[in-house]
Amino acid sequence: MLRQALVSLLAPPLCGGCANRSAPRPPLCEGCRRALELARPQPFVIPGVALALAAAPYDGIGRRLVGGLKFAGRLPLAAPMAIKLAAALEPVGEAAVVPVPPAPGRSRRRGFDPARELAASLARVTGRDLRPCLARSDGPRQVGRTRALRLADPPDVRLVASPPPRVLVVDDVVTTGATLAACARTLSDGGAQWIAAVAFARSRPNPRD
Repeated sequence: MLRQALVSLLAPPLCGGCANRSAPRPPLCEGCRRALELARPQPFVIPGVALALAAAPYDGIGRRLVGGLKFAGRLPLAAPMAIKLAAALEPVGEAAVVPVPPAPGRSRRRGFDPARELAASLARVTGRDLRPCLARSDGPRQVGRTRALRLADPPDVRLVASPPPRVLVVDDVVTTGATLAACARTLSDGGAQWIAAVAFARSRPNPRD
């Protein structure tokens, strides 16, 4: 404890949202915690899915937290992101948490999977089962593709274990919903009876795409 206190004095932890000092409770400073609390849930539509919801818009604090987790590898940010998502899901009954699977190549390069980190944190804070029953083949990155290409050529997702009957399939960011829709179809075809598609943040597609 003394060593940790000395380290904090010499190199205070930085907030994952604004890069200012986050003492006394990292990974977010008080201002970023308040901004996250005020972020409004973002509903979206995926045909055949009982619930489709993001906890925050992909701008401001939502964008900064996704960037910190996904691109800077700040894994502790998954905890406050999961708490925000859990609050948006309060009306949902019992359901297991299934992370959107990563493309294998990108997962190897990063050394971790943002959606899995978020899903694991969501399972912990809500007491739900974590059931990583999906896998994905390498393919074109969804980032940077037009809406038409994303919807016409969704990721190749397959089951690697039997799905639970009620599922919360979790991703970090949703844009067109093509990836979540592919996961939902695979889960439904495999026997899942109720599926919700949820993400931490919603990024709206460019209307010109």
